[in-house]
Amino acid sequence: MIALCGIAFFGANQTGGTSAPAAQQAASGSVSARFSMCGSNRYTCVVDGDTIWLEGQNLRLQSFDTPEPYNDICGGAAEIALAKRASARLLELLNGNQFSVETGGQDRYGRVLATIKIAGRDVGDILVEERLARRWPDGHEWWCS
Repeated sequence: MIALCGIAFFGANQTGGTSAPAAQQAASGSVSARFSMCGSNRYTCVVDGDTIWLEGQNLRLQSFDTPEPYNDICGGAAEIALAKRASARLLELLNGNQFSVETGGQDRYGRVLATIKIAGRDVGDILVEERLARRWPDGHEWWCS
């Protein structure tokens, strides 16, 4: 039941109060959007290296996992630094490219499961290759050792 998002995400950009959409659909069916790091306003932003908000929808990116940016985690300060690098790289990828979004199902937290592709390539594959993420669910949390 994975559906390619073939519609543009329209609505008021709640960060600026304008009627211009934050995401716009290209003729190819891909979209572009202007992301920021999430703060209190979670509308179109990056939460961390594997979770985003797009036009008010919380998306958990599938097939990969990134380090967590919290203090009480297995990798300590090194994991937090890596988590920040993964988040920054995802932000850079999303803001610098048009992308497609495939969605299907929800995770246990109610987030919509999604795959984002840039030029047909999963962003998770890019982050794994750059050693900013691991495969999920079978990848080893190498940042914990």
